[in-house]
Amino acid sequence: MKTIVTTAGRTNDLFIQKAKEIASELTLSYVRRQKKSMQKLQEEQQANVLVVSKERLELYVYGSTSPFFFHPNSAAFRMKRIQNGEKDLLLEALDLQQGDRFLDTTAGLCSDSIVAAYAVGENGVVDACEKDAMIAYIVEQGLKVYETENMEMQKSMRRIQIIPQDAVDYLKQMDANSYDVVYMDPMFEEVIEESSNFQTLREAGVHDSLSDEWVEEAKRVAKKRVVLKAHFRSPMFEKYQFEQLTRLSSKFHYGIIDI
Repeated sequence: MKTIVTTAGRTNDLFIQKAKEIASELTLSYVRRQKKSMQKLQEEQQANVLVVSKERLELYVYGSTSPFFFHPNSAAFRMKRIQNGEKDLLLEALDLQQGDRFLDTTAGLCSDSIVAAYAVGENGVVDACEKDAMIAYIVEQGLKVYETENMEMQKSMRRIQIIPQDAVDYLKQMDANSYDVVYMDPMFEEVIEESSNFQTLREAGVHDSLSDEWVEEAKRVAKKRVVLKAHFRSPMFEKYQFEQLTRLSSKFHYGIIDI
């Protein structure tokens, strides 16, 4: 389905111009809002709607009144805990060092990439693949402009590079040992998170199942480790021979393959 660009209900000339520029950049049509409801605009245009407002970009998938927008999500409270000296399950699984190169093959909202960017520091590299072009654009812009009082988190967000490409296609382009750690978090087979933004990400994004090729390419590209996040009952751990790191109180587990 096509996507159009418009403004918030209350706007001004500055944001109208910004919406037109984004539409041009993405080769999409700009449509005047004219005080129409989101439902009416979707039905008239038979399209998803990207809304340019003062606060953020919002994507309304056709038929939905809940928007997808960038927010650091779980990274916000996880960063505080890490900075207070508490352990983070993902960082334990990734075992990242300062200066490491990290590839997140399932960017989404980049919550995990933000934490990883903090771990690898200013001299490290964090790249994140997102197959859905619109999600990739919204998250990329959000990472550039989102402001928070946690300056270390903000600097971590700015260091992430979004790769608007299918993860397997990108991996196949890379030389062996291009990254120290490759990470994959396919959408859970069983829903765990129930936040509205997580649900809209499910509705808006492209969700591929883990495949033989994906795992093999990840192992080829990773220099030190491949890490998988999945529901604790997932058969993927055993199928692909990940060492499952069990946590009795957690509904998701991490699995590792050391290279």
